[in-house]
Amino acid sequence: MGFILRRFMFYLIAILIAITFNFLIPRLMPGDPVDALFASAQGRMPLETLQAYKEMLGFVDGPLWIQYLEYLKSIFTWDLGPTIMLYPLPVSELLAAKLPWTIGLAGMSTVICVMIGLIIGTFAAYNRGGFTDRFMPAFWAFVGAMPQPVTALFLFFILALSWKVFPLSYGANPDLDPGLTWEYISSVLHHAILPITCMIVGGIGAWIFNMRNAMINVLGEDYITMAKAKGLSNRRVMTHYAARNALLPVVTAVSMQIGFVMAGAIFIETVFNYPGVGLLLFKALGARDYPTMQACFLMIVVFVLVFNFIADLLNLWLDPRLRK
Repeated sequence: MGFILRRFMFYLIAILIAITFNFLIPRLMPGDPVDALFASAQGRMPLETLQAYKEMLGFVDGPLWIQYLEYLKSIFTWDLGPTIMLYPLPVSELLAAKLPWTIGLAGMSTVICVMIGLIIGTFAAYNRGGFTDRFMPAFWAFVGAMPQPVTALFLFFILALSWKVFPLSYGANPDLDPGLTWEYISSVLHHAILPITCMIVGGIGAWIFNMRNAMINVLGEDYITMAKAKGLSNRRVMTHYAARNALLPVVTAVSMQIGFVMAGAIFIETVFNYPGVGLLLFKALGARDYPTMQACFLMIVVFVLVFNFIADLLNLWLDPRLRK
């Protein structure tokens, strides 16, 4: 219990620090959306209208610490203010509408990457020097070395633009009504294939290397030699003895990867015009939409820290030594 409390306090402090930076960074950027609106009006907007816009959107002059306290209050009450791009729509509602799309991409791509990577990495390490060990890690390292935006543009040009096998944009067919119907669900899956493929291509190599290296370290332990001396089958030794202990460092990597995949989805969703948090953040940066930017950054940081805390709990379950 003491281990859990220490880790919980650590992540709570980390979240508060992240919230502080999330509050400060957008406000250190030059200008604000109202000033940009005033500049685009080329002198046709009266100063009274400018001030009214600032008060309406919350960009009023005041001490920074008061703004920070109000920001903390808005986070804990989930009242993140109105979005500037789609005023007066609340940021919380906009984020709630976009978040499931990104979670779907990040979750599905991570699960597929982890499953394939663990299987290939385990088999390659247990059969060192074989075809799988020589070919698969090198191949996926070569493929994964290509930046994700480049991979996304390549797949977009070949499969969507030229061959027209997959749709060019959107998360589903806009002519369909959202609902739990096979027609709509199949449309969602069809639109998600290319973005998920880009994430898998870019991330599967890391999982193969992580599991392979972890398995090689575990295979040299005495209990593996003892298991083989007992006459246990190679499959049982590989899965029940070696793979379970090799999962300890991989579990932590999985938790971190989920957060990083959400952050990397900015490029993928922008290329495919996918209606997730990444595309929303990209548009918010261009519009200097501070409330939306802060909400998107905060969600990414919270996801990273929460899944790291879950990884600590899983490590506690997998490794009995931590319970002491």
